[in-house]
Amino acid sequence: MTNTLWLPLLRLAALGAGALISLATQAAVGLDELPGREGDGPVTVFYPSSSPAQPVQRARLTLSVAPQGVPERGNGRLIVLSHGSGGEPWSQSDLALHLAGAGFVVALPEHAGDNWRDLSKIGPESWKLRPLEVTRAIDALGHDPRFAPLLDLQRVGVYGMSAGGHTALTLAGGRWSPARLRAHCDAHLAEDFVGCTGAASELTGGWTDSLKQSVARFIIHRKLQDDTLYGHTDPRIRAVVAAVPFAVDFDLDSLAHPVVPLALIEAGQDRWLLPQFHSGPVLAACSSCTRLALLPTGGHGALLAPLPPADKLPPRVARLLADPPGFDRAELPALYQHISSFFQKHLLP
Repeated sequence: MTNTLWLPLLRLAALGAGALISLATQAAVGLDELPGREGDGPVTVFYPSSSPAQPVQRARLTLSVAPQGVPERGNGRLIVLSHGSGGEPWSQSDLALHLAGAGFVVALPEHAGDNWRDLSKIGPESWKLRPLEVTRAIDALGHDPRFAPLLDLQRVGVYGMSAGGHTALTLAGGRWSPARLRAHCDAHLAEDFVGCTGAASELTGGWTDSLKQSVARFIIHRKLQDDTLYGHTDPRIRAVVAAVPFAVDFDLDSLAHPVVPLALIEAGQDRWLLPQFHSGPVLAACSSCTRLALLPTGGHGALLAPLPPADKLPPRVARLLADPPGFDRAELPALYQHISSFFQKHLLP
């Protein structure tokens, strides 16, 4: 753990095969990829399409979609999904398919330096860039001759999970700093060790725990000296959902009155980003926020469907993402409907 904090969820390339949501009574869902703007990575797009669906292989998933299908107008609204650390679009394809089936165009930008192909900017360096990448993803749709005529880009929604939840909170008006993360870890390193160090190490109750904490404190104090408050909002974004977000580095006063309707999703058994330190304080500070869902038995990986095989992940990462006993993934389609309904309520009027 001497070189890297905030290790990623590590190539979650097999996630999201809830993609087989039935679209029998709906238009087909198209799938395409747009080039990012200003040197950004690609933007994957799910959208209502008049073209027929067919089986399409992506990573280890078989999706029923219309590849490069002809776009058709759905409800005229765009949702941008921000992936977690080390992520890629397929980890959220189940939700993307659900939203596209409900009429939304869904854009999934690849965050620079914090994706399955490039892990060079994990943590605060990426968090400074991600909100701007969401803005440019909106621009990419607005400059595409197929999608621009079908969308009202003055009423856009954003959903983010984990590090993507940090992005979502920023776009809702939150301001954060690396120094606030340092202060949190000074006060709660043993209690929130994984939140402070990622999957680099873990405390086991053994004699090495004090050494692990000493090394972690040294790295944290070396890396997190910047007390600048960072933020970025976009007036086109009109509703935000933050799922199991990384949130300990936010100035909670900046989230007491979000600039747009803000909803949070919590997982009661999250052992990566403990709710009492992350989502819980945001909900306590924000009287206007909505707790869209609490998955009492869900872990940090509950919103990734399905989980990759444990033997494809480092053992510690597999344990942190694994479903706790009693969690039923049959709950997820209802959760996706709650997310869709929140965006319909705030974007469609």
